[in-house]
Amino acid sequence: MSRSAETGSVLSPVTADDVDLAVRLAVGVLREAPAAGWDGKAGSLEWDCWETLEHLADDLFYYAVQLGPQSPPLDTHVPIALSQKRPDGPWNFLFADRDAGPAGLLQVLEASGALLVAMVRTTPPRVRAHHASGVSDPEGFAAMGVVETLVHTHDLAEGFGLAWTPPSALCSRVLTRLFPEAPGSADPWLTLLWATGRAELPGHPRLTTWRWDSTLRS
Repeated sequence: MSRSAETGSVLSPVTADDVDLAVRLAVGVLREAPAAGWDGKAGSLEWDCWETLEHLADDLFYYAVQLGPQSPPLDTHVPIALSQKRPDGPWNFLFADRDAGPAGLLQVLEASGALLVAMVRTTPPRVRAHHASGVSDPEGFAAMGVVETLVHTHDLAEGFGLAWTPPSALCSRVLTRLFPEAPGSADPWLTLLWATGRAELPGHPRLTTWRWDSTLRS
């Protein structure tokens, strides 16, 4: 378990169930997105909504893959080739078939999420794997997957004009795991948006650069 630096309270670890919950909630919201809006900007991002959801699915796939080898590399990621569809678009390992439309894209998200859920659930806690923000364990990759899901669904919800507020307890767990220096007195969801450069907090201006810490917690 993790201990909150602000309150001293003990929080449950981030688990495969948390990844599953985050993805299920995201898919439920995004099924309401209008079919005509996928080429529009995703919130404050420079990517359109299709690219943003494709990137999210790719993130979840990427985290699952890092945990897959019998001896995961600790100095670089598993060597799957990255590519871009356009010069300013995201670099991805995988892309959805455009002909399958938004419903197919959501299936890609569900499938990638299921892969990460399975890997976090079955990988021994002692396993370590590479991430640019610090070598991590299965819980760390679960937390990263949850953050990616929550904040990119926020971007997409902004782009589509949809309501999106994930559970506070889920936000608290990933803040403790990945953003141990984040203020602990504000609403956890607003704090997570602040920590990822998407909102202001009272007394804390909006961040122009940000980075989580995926290294292990005691």
